Amino acid sequence: MGAIDRNGYRFEPEYSVISQVGAVHVYKSGTYVEEIKFQFQGEFPESEQIQKNIDTYCNQHNI
Repeated sequence: MGAIDRNGYRFEPEYSVISQVGAVHVYKSGTYVEEIKFQFQGEFPESEQIQKNIDTYCNQHNI
């Protein structure tokens, strides 16, 4: 899954299969804002899991 743009924010997911952890880096207008960390099982996180994390973040920050 690549970067997701939403209302001036960019969300860039990355993950480690070995550690079974992932993160979505949040940028606004190209400036780093913060990191949303999450855990997953299997070979990679499901797109729905990443999207849910982004949706939750956007709802909490009124994006």
